[in-house]
Order: sequence, then C-alpha cells, then structure tokens
Amino acid sequence: MRTGPSPDDEHQIVFFRRHKDDDPKQPTPGREALDGYPTTVRAKMRAALVAVATAPPKRFSGGGYWEAMKGEMSAWFELRIDGPRRHHYRLFCLLDYDAKGEGKPLLVVIDGRDKPFRTTLSDADYAAVRSLGDEFRGRNPRSLA
Repeated sequence: MRTGPSPDDEHQIVFFRRHKDDDPKQPTPGREALDGYPTTVRAKMRAALVAVATAPPKRFSGGGYWEAMKGEMSAWFELRIDGPRRHHYRLFCLLDYDAKGEGKPLLVVIDGRDKPFRTTLSDADYAAVRSLGDEFRGRNPRSLA
C-alpha cells in the first residue's frame, strides 16, 4: 500500500522561495540564477530539468549533466551546463518526498552558481547553498515559487 510520493514517480520541478521571515523580499535564488544565465544555457538547463524530472531523477543517465554530489554536499544534486567562453553554470537541487500537500515528489531548484573554466566554487559558496537547503527543509509545507 502506497502512502506518499515515490522516487520512481515523475517529479514536479519547483523553485525554492525564501520565506518572508528569513528574507522579506522572498527571492527565489535558483530561478534568479537560471534567469541570469545566457539564453543557450537557460534553454539547455530547462530541457535537462524536464528530462531528469520525467526520467525520474534516480534513473536519469545522460551526459554528465545531472550529478549526485558527495561529501558535505551529499543528498544534493548538481545540474551542470557549460556555456559560452568556457564558463560553467550550475543549479543545486534537492529531491523532496516529504512535502505536505504535494501529490508528486519534488525536484527542487534551491540555488545556482557560475564559475570560470577550471576553477572551483569556494567552501563559502557551498556553505551558502547548504544553508538555503536547511532553510527549505525547515518548513513544511515548503516555501515554493
């Protein structure tokens, strides 16, 4: 007997919205990052998000775009697209099977970052992403855009 969303189900793509108690402007860091990327990168990322969500994510295999992260970022997934001038673009995502009021599992875009070719994001960047993830998980019903 099934009691909730399953990792085998198609996922719904959603964006994390900061809660008014944490940021009165209620930004959506992942959507804002995506919207700021070059047009070709945005198009590829949106197509990859749809492909991952419908696969569903644990069954998706394709080109190194969707990667499970390790270490302090375990439980996170990174959508990777390389853009013009050898620049790297990333979206950091969580999979959510416990969101109240949702009929499907969620593929949640939490934040995005970009970096020049052959560089790494800083520990502070990863800590900021994890902090947003903690904020997201801290409320249920979830704060979504």
